[in-house]
Parts: sequence; structure tokens; C-alpha cells
Amino acid sequence: MLSSPVGRFRLLAFAEAVSWAGLLLGMFFKYVVVENELGVKIFGPVHGAIFVGYLLVTLMMSDRWSKGTLAVAMLASIPPFGTVLFERWALKNGKLAEQPADGATAQDSGAPAA
Repeated sequence: MLSSPVGRFRLLAFAEAVSWAGLLLGMFFKYVVVENELGVKIFGPVHGAIFVGYLLVTLMMSDRWSKGTLAVAMLASIPPFGTVLFERWALKNGKLAEQPADGATAQDSGAPAA
């Protein structure tokens, strides 16, 4: 999964959403339940690191995606769970298709073009 840009993108899109959930849970406990900052202190930096990783791996996809798709992928990192929604959309629409290792196109390999 980590050996290709697509695999790294999919992993970080999911991890970014999970870290968002952790941060939201931490904020809920901080402000509503016990007024304890422990969850935010843990999930804040974790989410920040994964967020930056998601943006970097999204930029690595710039050679495969149009500028519009790239912009939507970047914007998907802002709302909670947006990265998972974008990843599912991109997978459904063929934006996350693995490229052959030898650089051949889908046309060269006999596979139907997307």
C-alpha cells in the first residue's frame, strides 16, 4: 500500500479522517464533559502531522490529476471526514487507478480506457 502514491494517498486520507475524529472527541471531552485537555494535547499534534502528510501526498498526485481535482482534494482536508468522501469519489471515478509499473498506458496494455 505504501509503495505507490495512490496507496499512500488512500492511507493518509483514511488516517486524516480518523485523526479528525480523535481530535473532535478530545474537544468534546475538553469543553463538554470533564474540561480536561488531554485528548486535545494528544490528538492535536497527531492530526496536524497527518494533515500535513495528506497535503504532501496529495501534491504527489498532481501528475495524475487535473488542477481542479487537485484543488478539490486539498479542500477536502478542511471539513471533518472530507478526505474519506473525496477518496471514495476519486476511487469510483477512476482517479485512483494504479498506473502500470512499466509506464504503459491503459491503451497500451489492452485494458479499456477510463
